[in-house]
Amino acid sequence: MKRRILLQAIPAAAFFPATLWAAARSEKTSPTQASSAVYELRVYHAASGKLADLLARFREHTVKLFDRHGMKSVAYWTPVDEPEKSNTLIYILYHPSREAAAANWKSFQDDPEWKSVHDKSEANGKLVDKVDSTYMALTDFSPPLRLC
Repeated sequence: MKRRILLQAIPAAAFFPATLWAAARSEKTSPTQASSAVYELRVYHAASGKLADLLARFREHTVKLFDRHGMKSVAYWTPVDEPEKSNTLIYILYHPSREAAAANWKSFQDDPEWKSVHDKSEANGKLVDKVDSTYMALTDFSPPLRLC
């Protein structure tokens, strides 16, 4: 699936919880801090037959490790239609800034627990063929974000 098509098909702002929107818009947050916050849209294209294993790794380990390394999970999705239904995981993370995102990812990738989880989960072959990552800034005209 092309990222452009995905971005057109999924209005990402509708998926952000109100609490993250409020945090980005908080009066306690300076305009500079609010404008530096970024959301990261990530699309994982699982290796053939490996989506269930990838989802298990996220469910059992990755999400907790993200939190430990300052990456706030907004939401996780799997498509409902084929062909993406069988091999795609989509999620969004919140970072205070691009610099924080880079530091968070480095910290995460250097974590010995992540390295162990990664190696064990891929003992029978890689789980992911490709990862697409897009950093996004919330617009000043974005409506309030709320959960469905």
